[in-house]
Amino acid sequence: MWKLFVILGAVNAAMVVGFGAFGAHGLEGKLSERLMGVYETAVQYQTMHALGLLAVGLIAAYAGSSSTLSWAGWLLFIGILIFSGSLYTMAFTGISWLGAITPIGGVAFIVGWIMLIISVAKA
Repeated sequence: MWKLFVILGAVNAAMVVGFGAFGAHGLEGKLSERLMGVYETAVQYQTMHALGLLAVGLIAAYAGSSSTLSWAGWLLFIGILIFSGSLYTMAFTGISWLGAITPIGGVAFIVGWIMLIISVAKA
């Protein structure tokens, strides 16, 4: 399990470098200020949670796998897909109702971090 979460974290970290560069150079002047802010929020949260995935993988490598630790990793990953994914889509399409989906990803992030706390406390 630990290798999977390290790989998922590293892939997401690599993606945010590309997304950040694309946002800074490729989207300049192409998105409204509001949508550029949405895009930047997506990149920021994907970055933070890519690091969280790396942490989950490294903790699993050090302390061993557990179901709560696995849940923590999957929830962080699902949160990236839903939270950042909905914001990226909203930034590119302008479909504002996607903002209603974003909090589902936020809840996944919160529960993922709580599961990480529980798994480390139990270790």
